[in-house]
Order: sequence, then structure tokens, then C-alpha cells
Amino acid sequence: MIVANEIPLSDFTQATTIRLISTAYIDESAMLPLVDNNDDLAFLEEIEGMTSTRRGDIVPLPGGIHPDELLTEVHGFGWAYVNAAFCYTREGGNRFNGSERGAWYAAWGDNAVTTAHADVSWHLTRELDATGVYENTTAYRELLAGFTVRFHNVNGCDAGLVLDPDAETGYPAGQALALELLNAGSHGLLYPSVRRADGQCLVAFRPHVVQNIRQGNTWVLAWHGTREPEITQKF
Repeated sequence: MIVANEIPLSDFTQATTIRLISTAYIDESAMLPLVDNNDDLAFLEEIEGMTSTRRGDIVPLPGGIHPDELLTEVHGFGWAYVNAAFCYTREGGNRFNGSERGAWYAAWGDNAVTTAHADVSWHLTRELDATGVYENTTAYRELLAGFTVRFHNVNGCDAGLVLDPDAETGYPAGQALALELLNAGSHGLLYPSVRRADGQCLVAFRPHVVQNIRQGNTWVLAWHGTREPEITQKF
């Protein structure tokens, strides 16, 4: 099994990495139909913010997150999206984070967008598998981010179970490794995509290393009765 202190560190500088999130979290506010004007909307958003774990001054937070780690408005556009990635977790976690602390996942390198598509498609198809009904349409927006940081890098290592494509096997192994790295002060991990051959991914363990957030293209993933979605760009 891979050992955390044997994973090499790499200087990582990338101006553009790609994370896809549902446009439901970016576009029209869910509260817009409840108000008549922007002043009323701002008032409701302030009330909603009082119970939002994306804000650094709000409790309770997930057990693995300290309020001082979270970003604020001074960090510029996208600060709330970064906080959300760390504060809102899937039950059981993901490959390199448990349910007590989230992380920022992104694709990078050549054909990063295709890698991001493959990852998001896998997760949504997995959810549809539970129902057996492959009818769904979801729009995703690219969140582009830059990094200048040192990450641990498992490319070229014998990662073993950590990169097992079966989530039941790979997730527990990956979460154990990530926790070990986090406790040792690691900023994150570079790793080969599990869902797309030759793809490259990263996971950032700490909010402050995610920089220069901006929006990119919008993609629509549509399932029409099969496990393979049709992916089109929305203009």
C-alpha cells in the first residue's frame, strides 16, 4: 500500500484548471421568485447567509473544518464556491475526502474539460443506477481556478487501492491516505484520472490554495435511456 511520506512533492503552477458545478448553484437565485426587487433579494440572501456553512463566520461547520480556513469576500469572486466545496460533503465522502471535510477537485492539463466530463458523468450515472431510470438533463458550468503550490504527486507511484475504480474499494483507501497527508501539512494531491485514460486530476486539501476563480463554458449532460450521456456545449 502507498505510504504518505514516500509520495514525492511537485511544484505545481497552472493558470487554468477545470471544475464543473451545476448551474443551479450559479445562475438565478432560488429566492428570486419570492421578491419584487433587488433590495428585497439582498435582504433575503442576508438572512439565508446566517445559516449557510459556506461563510466563515457561521457555525456549525463540518467537524474537520476550522472557520479560520475559509475564504471571505476579500478573496474575490468565487470565494463562496470554494468554501462550499469544503463545507458541503457527500455522505461517505469522495476519493480523497471523508464526510467530515470536503475538498476542491479539478481536472488539469491537456483535454482537461474531457476529463472533467468523464468524472461528472460517472457520478451522475452512478446516481441514476440507483433508480434504474436513465432520463436526466443537468447543466454544468466550468469553474476555472489557478494554482501556484507544492502538491504531493502520485503519478509514477504504485498507488494500489487508492486509485481503484470501484468506489467501495478506492474511496476508503484514498480517504485514509488523504487524511494522513492532511495531518502532515500537505496542500493537496496530483493524481491520474480514474475515469479517463491519460487524464490528470488534482485535489486541494486547503481552501486558500485555490486562486483566481472565474467562470468558463456551460455544458449540458443528458441521459436518454442509456448509461452514456450526450454532452453538448450551451452557448
